[in-house]
Amino acid sequence: MRELALHLLDIAHNSVSAHARNITLSVEEDIQADRLRIMVEDDGKGMDAATVQQVSDPFVTSRVTRSVGLGIPLLKAAAEACDGGMTIQSTPGVGTRIEVDFRRSHIDRMPLGNLADTILSLVVGCPEVHWVFRYRVGEFLFEFDDALIKKELEGIPLTEPGVLAYIRNVLEAGVRDAQRSALTMELPLSGEKNG
Repeated sequence: MRELALHLLDIAHNSVSAHARNITLSVEEDIQADRLRIMVEDDGKGMDAATVQQVSDPFVTSRVTRSVGLGIPLLKAAAEACDGGMTIQSTPGVGTRIEVDFRRSHIDRMPLGNLADTILSLVVGCPEVHWVFRYRVGEFLFEFDDALIKKELEGIPLTEPGVLAYIRNVLEAGVRDAQRSALTMELPLSGEKNG
Protein backbone atom coordinates (compact mmCIF):
# COMPACT_ATOMS: atom_id res chain seq x y z
CA MET A 1 0.00 0.00 0.00
CA ARG A 2 1.35 3.37 -0.98
CA GLU A 3 -0.85 5.62 1.15
CA LEU A 4 -1.64 5.70 4.84
CA ALA A 5 -5.33 6.20 4.04
CA LEU A 6 -5.37 2.72 2.47
CA HIS A 7 -3.84 1.24 5.62
CA LEU A 8 -6.52 3.03 7.63
CA LEU A 9 -9.15 1.48 5.36
CA ASP A 10 -7.62 -1.99 5.83
CA ILE A 11 -7.54 -1.74 9.63
CA ALA A 12 -11.10 -0.36 9.70
CA HIS A 13 -12.26 -3.35 7.64
CA ASN A 14 -10.57 -5.63 10.19
CA SER A 15 -12.67 -3.89 12.86
CA VAL A 16 -15.84 -4.44 10.83
CA SER A 17 -14.90 -8.12 10.42
CA ALA A 18 -14.51 -8.27 14.21
CA HIS A 19 -18.20 -7.26 14.49
CA ALA A 20 -17.49 -3.76 15.81
CA ARG A 21 -20.55 -1.52 16.07
CA ASN A 22 -18.56 1.65 16.92
CA ILE A 23 -15.28 2.56 15.23
CA THR A 24 -13.26 5.72 15.79
CA LEU A 25 -10.53 6.68 13.33
CA SER A 26 -8.10 9.42 14.31
CA VAL A 27 -5.26 11.11 12.46
CA GLU A 28 -3.11 13.61 14.33
CA GLU A 29 -0.34 15.75 12.86
CA ASP A 30 1.82 17.32 15.56
CA ILE A 31 3.97 19.69 13.57
CA GLN A 32 5.90 21.03 16.56
CA ALA A 33 6.90 17.53 17.70
CA ASP A 34 7.29 16.29 14.09
CA ARG A 35 4.95 13.33 14.67
CA LEU A 36 2.09 11.79 12.73
CA ARG A 37 -0.21 9.42 14.64
CA ILE A 38 -3.00 7.23 13.35
CA MET A 39 -5.38 5.44 15.68
CA VAL A 40 -8.24 2.99 15.11
CA GLU A 41 -10.36 2.03 18.10
CA ASP A 42 -13.29 -0.38 18.01
CA ASP A 43 -15.69 -2.30 20.21
CA GLY A 44 -15.34 -5.54 18.26
CA LYS A 45 -14.63 -9.03 19.52
CA GLY A 46 -11.06 -8.16 20.52
CA MET A 47 -8.05 -10.47 20.75
CA ASP A 48 -6.36 -12.38 23.52
CA ALA A 49 -2.74 -11.62 24.47
CA ALA A 50 -1.32 -14.45 22.33
CA THR A 51 -3.11 -13.20 19.22
CA VAL A 52 -1.99 -9.61 19.87
CA GLN A 53 1.60 -10.89 20.04
CA GLN A 54 1.17 -12.65 16.68
CA VAL A 55 -0.82 -9.99 14.83
CA SER A 56 2.23 -8.31 13.32
CA ASP A 57 3.33 -11.62 11.76
CA PRO A 58 2.34 -11.62 8.06
CA PHE A 59 1.61 -15.33 8.21
CA VAL A 60 -1.05 -15.00 10.92
CA THR A 61 -4.54 -13.84 10.04
CA SER A 62 -8.04 -14.33 11.37
CA ARG A 63 -9.49 -14.16 7.86
CA VAL A 64 -10.83 -17.33 6.31
CA THR A 65 -10.46 -16.07 2.73
CA ARG A 66 -6.66 -16.16 2.78
CA SER A 67 -3.95 -17.49 5.03
CA VAL A 68 -1.65 -14.46 4.97
CA GLY A 69 -2.43 -11.04 6.50
CA LEU A 70 -0.09 -8.29 5.31
CA GLY A 71 -1.85 -5.05 6.30
CA ILE A 72 -0.73 -4.68 9.90
CA PRO A 73 2.81 -6.09 9.40
CA LEU A 74 3.43 -3.73 6.46
CA LEU A 75 2.12 -0.73 8.38
CA LYS A 76 4.23 -1.63 11.42
CA ALA A 77 7.34 -1.97 9.25
CA ALA A 78 6.59 1.37 7.54
CA ALA A 79 6.23 3.09 10.92
CA GLU A 80 9.44 1.60 12.28
CA ALA A 81 11.31 2.65 9.11
CA CYS A 82 10.18 6.23 9.82
CA ASP A 83 11.37 6.46 13.44
CA GLY A 84 8.02 5.33 14.79
CA GLY A 85 6.19 2.24 15.86
CA MET A 86 2.90 0.51 16.50
CA THR A 87 1.04 -0.45 19.64
CA ILE A 88 -1.95 -2.77 19.84
CA GLN A 89 -4.17 -3.04 22.90
CA SER A 90 -7.01 -5.52 22.82
CA THR A 91 -9.33 -7.28 25.21
CA PRO A 92 -11.59 -10.17 24.18
CA GLY A 93 -15.22 -9.08 24.19
CA VAL A 94 -14.28 -5.41 24.63
CA GLY A 95 -12.42 -4.27 21.51
CA THR A 96 -9.12 -3.23 20.02
CA ARG A 97 -7.06 -0.07 19.77
CA ILE A 98 -4.25 0.19 17.22
CA GLU A 99 -1.99 3.23 17.27
CA VAL A 100 0.72 3.92 14.72
CA ASP A 101 3.31 6.68 15.02
CA PHE A 102 5.67 8.15 12.39
CA ARG A 103 8.22 10.94 12.25
CA ARG A 104 6.10 13.26 10.15
CA SER A 105 8.98 14.74 8.12
CA HIS A 106 10.73 11.43 7.46
CA ILE A 107 11.66 11.19 3.79
CA ASP A 108 10.35 7.63 3.56
CA ARG A 109 6.97 8.29 5.20
CA MET A 110 4.25 7.49 2.74
CA PRO A 111 1.70 10.25 2.05
CA LEU A 112 -1.59 10.37 3.89
CA GLY A 113 -3.57 9.88 0.69
CA ASN A 114 -7.23 10.72 0.27
CA LEU A 115 -8.66 10.64 3.78
CA ALA A 116 -12.05 12.03 2.71
CA ASP A 117 -12.62 9.24 0.16
CA THR A 118 -11.47 6.61 2.64
CA ILE A 119 -13.91 7.75 5.33
CA LEU A 120 -16.72 8.17 2.79
CA SER A 121 -16.27 4.61 1.54
CA LEU A 122 -16.39 3.26 5.10
CA VAL A 123 -19.47 5.27 6.09
CA VAL A 124 -21.41 4.34 2.95
CA GLY A 125 -20.08 0.78 2.66
CA CYS A 126 -20.81 -0.15 6.29
CA PRO A 127 -23.84 1.93 7.34
CA GLU A 128 -24.57 -0.42 10.26
CA VAL A 129 -21.41 0.83 11.99
CA HIS A 130 -21.24 4.09 13.94
CA TRP A 131 -18.23 5.92 12.47
CA VAL A 132 -16.33 8.77 14.10
CA PHE A 133 -13.42 10.40 12.27
CA ARG A 134 -11.10 12.93 13.90
CA TYR A 135 -8.35 14.80 12.11
CA ARG A 136 -6.22 17.07 14.28
CA VAL A 137 -3.46 19.34 13.02
CA GLY A 138 -1.97 21.32 15.89
CA GLU A 139 -4.89 23.05 17.59
CA PHE A 140 -7.25 22.57 14.62
CA LEU A 141 -9.66 19.65 14.99
CA PHE A 142 -12.11 18.37 12.39
CA GLU A 143 -14.56 15.80 13.69
CA PHE A 144 -17.11 13.86 11.67
CA ASP A 145 -19.70 11.72 13.48
CA ASP A 146 -22.07 9.88 11.15
CA ALA A 147 -24.66 9.36 13.92
CA LEU A 148 -25.78 12.97 13.52
CA ILE A 149 -26.41 12.52 9.79
CA LYS A 150 -28.10 9.14 10.20
CA LYS A 151 -30.45 10.56 12.83
CA GLU A 152 -31.37 13.48 10.59
CA LEU A 153 -31.98 11.22 7.57
CA GLU A 154 -34.51 9.01 9.41
CA GLY A 155 -33.98 5.98 7.17
CA ILE A 156 -33.02 7.68 3.89
CA PRO A 157 -30.10 5.65 2.49
CA LEU A 158 -26.61 7.14 2.65
CA THR A 159 -26.22 6.22 -1.02
CA GLU A 160 -28.94 8.69 -2.06
CA PRO A 161 -27.06 11.02 -4.48
CA GLY A 162 -27.81 14.20 -2.54
CA VAL A 163 -26.81 12.61 0.76
CA LEU A 164 -23.65 11.15 -0.74
CA ALA A 165 -22.68 14.55 -2.18
CA TYR A 166 -23.32 16.24 1.18
CA ILE A 167 -21.18 13.75 3.13
CA ARG A 168 -18.39 14.02 0.54
CA ASN A 169 -18.45 17.83 0.75
CA VAL A 170 -18.33 17.81 4.56
CA LEU A 171 -15.41 15.38 4.64
CA GLU A 172 -13.45 17.11 1.86
CA ALA A 173 -13.91 20.55 3.46
CA GLY A 174 -12.87 19.32 6.91
CA VAL A 175 -9.77 17.52 5.64
CA ARG A 176 -8.86 20.48 3.41
CA ASP A 177 -9.19 22.95 6.31
CA ALA A 178 -7.00 20.76 8.53
CA GLN A 179 -4.35 20.46 5.84
CA ARG A 180 -4.42 24.21 5.22
CA SER A 181 -3.84 24.80 8.92
CA ALA A 182 -0.78 22.54 8.65
CA LEU A 183 0.57 24.62 5.80
CA THR A 184 0.17 27.87 7.72
CA MET A 185 1.96 26.33 10.70
CA GLU A 186 4.89 25.27 8.51
CA LEU A 187 5.33 28.55 6.60
CA PRO A 188 7.77 31.01 8.15
CA LEU A 189 6.17 34.25 9.29
CA SER A 190 6.90 37.27 7.09
CA GLY A 191 10.11 38.92 8.19
CA GLU A 192 11.62 35.67 9.53
CA LYS A 193 14.88 34.64 7.99
CA ASN A 194 15.72 31.04 7.21
CA GLY A 195 19.08 29.71 8.26
